[in-house]
Amino acid sequence: MNGPVRGAVVLVHGLYLRGPAMWPLARRLRRAGFVCEILDHGSVGTEPARTLGRLAARAGRLARHGPVHLLGHSLGGLLALALAQREGGWGEGRILCLGAPIQGSAAAAALVRRGLGAVLGRAAPLLSAGVEPVAGAQVGMIAGTRALGLGHWLARLPVPHDGTVAVAETQHPLLAMHRCMPVSHTGLLLHAAVAAVACDFLAGAGQA
Repeated sequence: MNGPVRGAVVLVHGLYLRGPAMWPLARRLRRAGFVCEILDHGSVGTEPARTLGRLAARAGRLARHGPVHLLGHSLGGLLALALAQREGGWGEGRILCLGAPIQGSAAAAALVRRGLGAVLGRAAPLLSAGVEPVAGAQVGMIAGTRALGLGHWLARLPVPHDGTVAVAETQHPLLAMHRCMPVSHTGLLLHAAVAAVACDFLAGAGQA
């Protein structure tokens, strides 16, 4: 970590992933001065309400470091927004979503229509319906535009998309920041340029 602590970040992974998927991004955030913890959760078999309880507890433990931010990839972003809805806001912290289908995932909805919703587990309703940002909360979004992924084989995604989530599914008028980058859905976790935008937004420099 370089310089003073700039706040804390809880990183939440997406569907079918586990905590180690967030390691590259967490490492870059730590170098930028953030205290980071990764919430590992069972994205398919765990009831989202239980995950939200764990997320809230983890954020509470980090409050001594200053503002606590939430950063979620895909389903993880929806969980972060769902927690903010439950809490009625998110105080001084910010929420950053990476490729999160806040308007609902067409790919997930297609699986449900075909009777295959079980592959999404307990996350199916959240992914199909999406989660809107909370008014007053500082919520940002980074969306990918490189069409590499399985989602567009399940549903006809409007262009541009990241292979799994369409840019249109990530947009909302209540977002404080929306940025498109030429990376895939998984690439959102790996590219240094995405991490740089994330750092700027969480530090308060990325509101436009």
